Amino acid sequence: MKRIKYFLLCALCAMNGLLLTGCSDDPSAENFYTFTGEMMSDYINNRPEYSDFAYIVDQADLTDLLSAYGHYTCFLPSNEVMAKFLQKKGLNTVEDLTKEQCDTIARTHLVNNMYATLDMNDGTLNTANLNKRYIQITHTVDDNLNSVVELNRMSKIIFELKDDSVENGIVHPIDMVLENSNSSIADVIKDNDRISMFYDCLVATGLRDTLIKVKDEKYDASQYGTYSYTSDFWHEIAVAPDEKKYGYTVFVEPDDVMKAKLSEYGVSAGADNVRAIYDLACKIYDPVFGNDTDYQAAHDFDKITDRNNPLNMFVAYHILTRDVIGWNKLTPIEIHSGIVDGAIGIKTDKMNPNDWYETLMPRTMMKIEQATVRSFLGNAEIGQRYVNRRVDEKYQIDGAKILPTVEDKYIQDAPNGRYFYVDDIVAFSYDTQNKVMNDRIRMDFATIFPEVMTMNMRLNGDPKKDDESSKADQTFKNGKNYWFPKGYLDNVTMRGNGTLVYRRPHWNFWSYEGDEFNLFGDYDFSFRLPPVPYEGDYQIRLGFCALDTRGVAQIYFDGKPQGIPVDMRKRLDDESVMGATFGVSTWANMTDEEKAEDQKMLKNLGYYRGAYGGYHSNGSVINEFVDNPRTYRLVLCTVHINPKTDHYIRIRCTSTSKLGNNNEFMMDYLEIVPKSVYGVNTAGSMETDL
Repeated sequence: MKRIKYFLLCALCAMNGLLLTGCSDDPSAENFYTFTGEMMSDYINNRPEYSDFAYIVDQADLTDLLSAYGHYTCFLPSNEVMAKFLQKKGLNTVEDLTKEQCDTIARTHLVNNMYATLDMNDGTLNTANLNKRYIQITHTVDDNLNSVVELNRMSKIIFELKDDSVENGIVHPIDMVLENSNSSIADVIKDNDRISMFYDCLVATGLRDTLIKVKDEKYDASQYGTYSYTSDFWHEIAVAPDEKKYGYTVFVEPDDVMKAKLSEYGVSAGADNVRAIYDLACKIYDPVFGNDTDYQAAHDFDKITDRNNPLNMFVAYHILTRDVIGWNKLTPIEIHSGIVDGAIGIKTDKMNPNDWYETLMPRTMMKIEQATVRSFLGNAEIGQRYVNRRVDEKYQIDGAKILPTVEDKYIQDAPNGRYFYVDDIVAFSYDTQNKVMNDRIRMDFATIFPEVMTMNMRLNGDPKKDDESSKADQTFKNGKNYWFPKGYLDNVTMRGNGTLVYRRPHWNFWSYEGDEFNLFGDYDFSFRLPPVPYEGDYQIRLGFCALDTRGVAQIYFDGKPQGIPVDMRKRLDDESVMGATFGVSTWANMTDEEKAEDQKMLKNLGYYRGAYGGYHSNGSVINEFVDNPRTYRLVLCTVHINPKTDHYIRIRCTSTSKLGNNNEFMMDYLEIVPKSVYGVNTAGSMETDL
């Protein structure tokens, strides 16, 4: 009956234009109104068994908020549960709590979005609680063997009481008060005695001090308003980020794994763990960097704080320069609705969802992949995520499996990051450099800028629902689009009067992973190119969707113009490209010889079809990028790249005023392709796996 009540509530609100999947962190007061039914505040106050939490909510000045319109989830502790919490803290009653403590407890248990238990997948909730922390979700069983949801690996939703709905949300009674650590990610790692060997190295190399930063206090969101724009026929609003946080994601080998690997590499563990892991790092990195003069100069145990020292590099490579807020966010968001079943924008029977991220080791990247394609499964488990995995026709490198959680007695996340166990050594090894990364590196633009992930902008909202078309709507109940003030994104420069916008995921967008970046106005935009694995010639490609509302821009590499300006209105069925012959046959129906000839002809013109395995859906039909003339890849430049030097791509608007004020330039995904991949020239040959 509770589930029926919940779905009736959803239907009623939908009829009134009040969709219930919002990600607004702070609903505007003008959108509040009163229902005749029981609100969340009523639910809490009308039941004596929750009087302690009612007191806490009142002390936090949140009663009025829960009495008004909104879309909330409350994880509700009873008086009995609160009593156990107070006893642990050495307190007698809730009146012994300070007002600040009440505020923290209340906000920790409230989420400004509606989540039924059916909506809670392993990983983290997509919306932070009102304390701006993300609640970790795992599935387990209770004492009666009922399947239940566990929060932060400490508190279970009570099976018999779950999914109780009120007019402005859903209530889930829980069996333990939720708590979060306010320590830095460095201290959270320190408190786990299963990973003491890694922590010792973190301290010895001086990298521990790097993991202390939490927030840029100079950024003031109050000086920035909203930005309205039009893309194709979509009228949308973007907001500026409400703060700028720093974050880190750390992959750690537990001590037992580390000791086993030391033995496997022939290194004696001994009493000095740091020295042993230094010796291991030398064995791994000497074959990769042995001829590098900076590496040679720092190749001494007394120089382990030098960023070019083997141990320093080893530890730094375990750390991503962003907070990926959950195991489920390491690769693209998954949708399981209608005909869509898997990663958004990716056909998981054709392409393993993967993303590439920069690490704290200078000028290196890490590949994280979810195993979904059964023909290239290797030793992986379907649905699991791995570091630096490549299993295809050429190689079987299984990589290190990422474990979603750690033991219940340890904390896994902090205000500035989180860590995950891995079951094998993580390193920028010879195989990583020359096999895993000797491949097309395809990066969604949302993964290029760390702030977009640390602030949970990437993949936010409900991809099945579109934004309200009215420019007056600023409830953002289906998710938020963001625009970026100058200086907000590191390693990015915006000259002139242009605006950079991140558009949240939609399953009906022609966008890889469902989301995209757009430049509007008189833009002149530069960003640092992600690092390449080794020196050589590379092709830099841009994946996008051509539309009539888009404009023309000149591309530069390291300040030098590259070819003629890019026209984002041109499609592959344009007469200057393939004309009407483009749609004669779908990709799947072409022979290998026809595919090779098709690719060769397009390549000579500086184009490639859209990513094979990329798609968009309108809920009933899936359309693939590879067969659409709008969704293709454009070669921006072919250049020689030194991996020890920063390189920049500049995009400057050259559109005329007749294209309108937006002059839109779309950035969906970037490809960095080594010559070993793009340079195929044998008759009948082609790049594998579009």
